[in-house]
Amino acid sequence: MDYAKMRAIAEQLGAYAEHLEGAWSVEIGPSGPILAMMCPSKRHEGTVRRIRNQLNEQLVTTHPGYICENGPEIEHPSIGRMRRPDAVVIPEEALDEEGLAVDATQVLAVIEIVSPSNPNNDYGDKLREYPTMGIPHYMIVDPRTGTIEVHSDPCRAGYGHKDPYIFGDSVPFGPWTVETSAFRRYGASNE
Repeated sequence: MDYAKMRAIAEQLGAYAEHLEGAWSVEIGPSGPILAMMCPSKRHEGTVRRIRNQLNEQLVTTHPGYICENGPEIEHPSIGRMRRPDAVVIPEEALDEEGLAVDATQVLAVIEIVSPSNPNNDYGDKLREYPTMGIPHYMIVDPRTGTIEVHSDPCRAGYGHKDPYIFGDSVPFGPWTVETSAFRRYGASNE
């Protein structure tokens, strides 16, 4: 199926999801459009907030005009993918453009906080797709294990470089640094 058809289906799913209870996300993955319920825990959202705040403080100096936000979808029509990262570093002006998704070529970095229910999405599909989209930096934060992976140097086969860290480390992420001492692991109830 071509990307235009998948995008149209994704938009229909998004409109349908507006009438459902709870928070829903639509992505276009290897199998086509996906409608998934989002159930981020407080710890998940707290980690996203901490990263976003730290990166926004540093972006003023390293990349004026860029911001770290959660929410915008990113897409790369030529490879037929649309994803909604937990946080993304993009030009602030991209949020004022028409449309639903930010062009992946504008993205400097993506951050994913691993969900207890679907860790393979972040470590599998997205780890293959983000470098193919040309996204220079990808951080995977895993509150299940208290670990962090920073991927860089995108190429067709994936990312050429991976650095592992643990919660509590000062983590280099591209030209930025993310302090992780306040990150919390999921508890027994995955909150």
